[in-house]
Amino acid sequence: MNGWKHICSLEDIPVLGARIVRRSGLPDIALFRNGKNQVFALEDQCPHKKGPLSQGIVTADAVTCPLHGWKIRLESGQAAEPDVGCVPHYPVRIETGEIFIHF
Repeated sequence: MNGWKHICSLEDIPVLGARIVRRSGLPDIALFRNGKNQVFALEDQCPHKKGPLSQGIVTADAVTCPLHGWKIRLESGQAAEPDVGCVPHYPVRIETGEIFIHF
């Protein structure tokens, strides 16, 4: 069943941090919150060596993979140059402090 799914409250994700959304039989999704309280959802695997992006360092617009330092753009899932690759990203909406993902 696809559609918008309620995940958690905005306050459940630390500023400049992440939270994992587990999915049965599918790759996990990592939710990232930047310093502007924007939330982004990416598959929790770096396109390089499948490092856990949820354990990376979050900035205003990217997360750095903890394994080899690749920077992945939060909005698009695209690796920053000179690296090449992309991780699936998912639409997110916030309503009255509650986070929903579309997958």
